[in-house]
Amino acid sequence: MDLNLTSEEQSFRDELRAWLQAHVPPPFVGDTTSEEGKGDYFQFLRDWQRKVCEGGWAGLSWPKEYGGRGAKLIEQAIFQEEWARAEAPPLINVLGLSLIGPTIIAVGTEEQKKSHLPRILSAEEIWCQGFSEPNAGSDVASLTTRAVVDGDHFVVNGQKIWTSLAHVADWCLLLVRTDPTVPKHKGITALLVDMHLPGVDVRPLKQMTGDASFNEVFFDNVRVPMSNVLGKVNQGWHTAIATLMNERAHLGTGTYVQFKRNFDQLISHARRMQRHGRSRGTDPIVRQKLAQAFMELEIFRLTNTRALSRMNNEHVPGPEGSILKLQWSEYNQRFQQIAQELLGPVGQLQGLDNGQWVYNFLRCRANTIEAGTSEIQRNIVAERVLGLPKSY
Repeated sequence: MDLNLTSEEQSFRDELRAWLQAHVPPPFVGDTTSEEGKGDYFQFLRDWQRKVCEGGWAGLSWPKEYGGRGAKLIEQAIFQEEWARAEAPPLINVLGLSLIGPTIIAVGTEEQKKSHLPRILSAEEIWCQGFSEPNAGSDVASLTTRAVVDGDHFVVNGQKIWTSLAHVADWCLLLVRTDPTVPKHKGITALLVDMHLPGVDVRPLKQMTGDASFNEVFFDNVRVPMSNVLGKVNQGWHTAIATLMNERAHLGTGTYVQFKRNFDQLISHARRMQRHGRSRGTDPIVRQKLAQAFMELEIFRLTNTRALSRMNNEHVPGPEGSILKLQWSEYNQRFQQIAQELLGPVGQLQGLDNGQWVYNFLRCRANTIEAGTSEIQRNIVAERVLGLPKSY
């Protein structure tokens, strides 16, 4: 595939670049460790997404009839790259925009689309995804959260865990077991659950970074209207797969830009820092490790380009998402380890680059777990790319 931009794609990039230049706000200034500061930052991000929505840039890949731009795959890649280059704030409703909104578009009723899609775009509704459980993480189909019919409602009981954004979410795409008598991949139903209903209890989980963005969520006799079924009753596994494919098909162009920025920063530190009277950048072992990191980063860029080419031709996400996820998650852990070795004790200080190095080192531990563990991704690649038998 020729990845040189066409005149139409160039115009798209120029329009986006100009909008970002005019509208990206100054970095948030505040103490995000306090409850008040976290609330202020959340509102800052919510206001930012509203502005993005008003500018017509939210839900980029969504069909135009649902408020998106119907962007082609290459335009989505351009968007992510330019967003990262502009250092624009993240979109707070990322799960709603990239996972849940597209799933509602694909299998939701017209009433569900009309009710939720505009509010997802504007961040009026923040969404979370209730899939994982204490004993059903990578094996989502083993979930035990139950929903039984009571009149025109489901009554939900159970627990979810590692639920990102649940502490600020208004709605949840929840997987529940509605028929325990059939094989585990059957008898699952997807529900749209109002997080403000009686019986929903959200408990944040504090991570070693100091963040509490993951949560455990308990459901105690929560009554959910039958009209909130997404897809069909007992066929929620198909809905779940559609959601997970959207998650793992996330393009890596923006991720590459962010990693390359971090790499260049580390190179600058290596040239300035001294040890035993010599620049760290002259140490042959340090230089070898940085060269290895650079090569791995370029391999990731080329793999992403190849995946983009295939997806652009076939129009559906495939195992490329698993390959890319494996690459970036494991690369980032190796790179952050190199960074700490190079920076030494200084790398642990909040005063160095606003604490990004110590935060990134601690946070990257989760990269190979979230969005499907490395073990699961390798199984997908083995089965769907190499044609190996399934692992039981």
